[in-house]
Amino acid sequence: MDIVSIIIGLVGGLAGGFTITKVLEKSTASNLLKNAKKEAASILKDANLEGENIKKDKLLQAKEKFLELKSEHEKEILSKDKRMAEVEKRIRDKESQVSSELAKAKKVNDDYEAKTAEYESKLEVLNKKYQEVEKMHKSQVEQLEVISGLSAEDAKEQLVESLKAEAKTKAMAHIQDTIEEAKLTAQQEAKKVIINTIQRVGTEEAVENCVSVFNIESDDVKGRIIGREGRNIRALEAATGVEIIVDDTPEAIILSCFDPVRREIARLSLHKLVTDGRIHPARIEEVVAKTTKQIEEEIVEVGKRTVIDLGIHGLHPELIKTVGRMKYRSSYGQNLLQHSREVSKLCGIMAAELGLNVKLAKRAGLLHDIGKVPDAESDLPHALLGMQWAEKYGEKEEVCNAIGAHHDEIEMKYLISPIIQVCDAISGARPGARRQVLDSYIQRLKDLEEIAFGFNGVKNAYAIQAGRELRVIVESEKVNDDMASSLSFEISQKIQTEMTYPGQVKITVIRETRAVNIAK
Repeated sequence: MDIVSIIIGLVGGLAGGFTITKVLEKSTASNLLKNAKKEAASILKDANLEGENIKKDKLLQAKEKFLELKSEHEKEILSKDKRMAEVEKRIRDKESQVSSELAKAKKVNDDYEAKTAEYESKLEVLNKKYQEVEKMHKSQVEQLEVISGLSAEDAKEQLVESLKAEAKTKAMAHIQDTIEEAKLTAQQEAKKVIINTIQRVGTEEAVENCVSVFNIESDDVKGRIIGREGRNIRALEAATGVEIIVDDTPEAIILSCFDPVRREIARLSLHKLVTDGRIHPARIEEVVAKTTKQIEEEIVEVGKRTVIDLGIHGLHPELIKTVGRMKYRSSYGQNLLQHSREVSKLCGIMAAELGLNVKLAKRAGLLHDIGKVPDAESDLPHALLGMQWAEKYGEKEEVCNAIGAHHDEIEMKYLISPIIQVCDAISGARPGARRQVLDSYIQRLKDLEEIAFGFNGVKNAYAIQAGRELRVIVESEKVNDDMASSLSFEISQKIQTEMTYPGQVKITVIRETRAVNIAK
């Protein structure tokens, strides 16, 4: 019973608590709902107030925008009105100007019509006068034909012929003056170019010989070089092609050969053999072979160095080798490589002075004497042989023509051809450039002067320009102008017949008349 009472009590308590809880929750919910309604009413009221404010602001903004647009529209209308007023003013001005121009044009037209009428009347008068003049001219011509016995056409032909003769005479005189002036100017310019070229190039004198001297420390070496029964010296001569002269000259052996390359090979070979001490035929052949190969390499190196120094590019290897071989060739005692380098520099300077291709001129100047170093004998002159080599190895036609024409074997076709000829003469013609005996050189000058003195009327004679020009001064009383020209020819013929000389000799006969008085 106690347990049942307890359970009943608990159930009753739970029911009462649940009831109280529900009552409290309902009360709380009621309060919350009231508060929510109040808050919603407040929010709605605030929203209505804010909406009213926004509506008022938008209305104010719309009014302001309307006023602004209205103001801009009014300004634009005023601007358009102003522009229209200006356009109307310009139109009125144009109309006024056009009216003025029309008035002027009408006035000019009236004046033109008046002048046209006046000109027509004057033209009519002139036509009448022209007809009268034609009649008078015809009448006068007829009278002149009757008086002179010639027709008008015949008289016209005679006048034209006389005018032709007079014009021809004047034209010939003018042409002659122009030619003389051109010759004088050309000679002056040519002399200027040549003098400037010579002054800018340093030159050397000839030192080449046909023998070389090999110095030895003692005469005992001579016996070793000769060998038993002369077999060493015979082997050396056979291997090098050089004549070896062993005489009583102390501490010296002479190597004689016209070919400088062979002389140089023999000299170097002797030097190696004497230094090494082993001198016998087998060793001689070995050393000569090595020295020959060394000289060939040196020839190529000299050729390369030469073309680089002169700024010449694209030269065929065979031509480079030929240029190097020039070092061991000479012409009248003048080293051929030195001469070719000198001619190349002279050609470059002269081409620059004349505005021509400097590189092409230097190339032709370097190669102009390659025909003097042939590998085999040839019947062709060295200029033509050199031209053939240049054509074979792809040189330009200008270079080939300059090489072949520098001694006048063929016709000169390009401007650089005479430059090569002139520079070759400059390099070889000066005293000291080529080996010759001084006495024979002086004697040749004296012989030139003596030939001139052998003619009547010669007052003085001077051999100048290293014997390439002879100036003859004659007595004006004994020799007239015609005789002076004849005398120049006769002297040239006698020199050509009686003397042997390189190049050519120019004979200049000078005749002058002087009137001298003394004021006291």
